[in-house]
Amino acid sequence: MPTPIWKKQASLAALNGANQQTAAQHLGIEIIELGDDFVRGRVPVDHRTKQPFGLLHGGVSVVLAESLGSIGAYYASPEGHHAVGLDINANHLRSATSGWVTGTARPVHIGRTTHVWQIEMVNEAGELTCVSRLTMAILAPRQGTTP
Repeated sequence: MPTPIWKKQASLAALNGANQQTAAQHLGIEIIELGDDFVRGRVPVDHRTKQPFGLLHGGVSVVLAESLGSIGAYYASPEGHHAVGLDINANHLRSATSGWVTGTARPVHIGRTTHVWQIEMVNEAGELTCVSRLTMAILAPRQGTTP
């Protein structure tokens, strides 16, 4: 079993609670699992997330990827530090027309000032729909301020 990478206390209730009143909540994104070295979430393929041809919108896959990678980077950074996105890319490999798409984010690199996260998304049949890579900046607290 991998060594836990988390430096802050996290729970599924806290992760999903933090998504209230955000784009993630609007799209129906749910965080469903937090392992020792990964975070997993899912998005429904429905009227909120489809493009006009009935497929999961590629941008929604990117929102899922950035949401999962951002959560991972934040909780894997030291107390008081924050994580903000620098770069994201996505390769859309297969369409999804119904059900759920589930993403799993794992770190490729956890550095002092940057993290790189790989996010793989699959449909309900377990087929890869999208692969994304997210680079995050890790911001230290400013001197004289409270995080």
